[in-house]
Parts: sequence; C-alpha cells; structure tokens
Amino acid sequence: MKGAKKVIIRNEDIKSLTAEIPEGHKHLRTTIVLNDGMEITFQEAAVANLVRAYVTVKTHPAISRVKMKNKRLVSRKKGYSEWQLVEQKAQAVR
Repeated sequence: MKGAKKVIIRNEDIKSLTAEIPEGHKHLRTTIVLNDGMEITFQEAAVANLVRAYVTVKTHPAISRVKMKNKRLVSRKKGYSEWQLVEQKAQAVR
C-alpha cells in the first residue's frame, strides 16, 4: 500500500461488513465498506491474525499488547503462504 496513513475506523464509519467465501475460492474474505465509499477487503489469514491478537489481549491476564510483523518464511508448512504475520517477542505486561 502506497501513501499509507493512520486511520481510526469507528463503528459509525462502517456502512457494511461482509464475510464470505467467494464463488470459486476456498478461503474467507471480509470486506468492510465505509460510509465514504472506501472498501477494504481482508484475506482470511489477515482476519485470523487480527482475531488471534484480539483474543490474546482481551483474555490473557498479563498481556496487554500483541505486535506482529510481516515476515517472508523460506521454510514453512505445505499450503502456507510464504508471507506471514509473526508475533514479536516483546509483549507488554499488565
């Protein structure tokens, strides 16, 4: 993404959210349409990482922050993408 900038999306900014497995595909795609017309589509792996981080921070008694960084994995399980979001070691403690 070129020209990236910081944006906070509030519930009231969202016109619709659709989670689906498109015809001819195997994996979930989640599309958020904002009131200004912008559409953001997340592939399944991105949503899975977001959910994993969210659940960890919300439910773990000591962890208040999870940070993941994009990393190219040369060695990986069959069927997995070469680009993965990998958790960083440093996690804030409550």
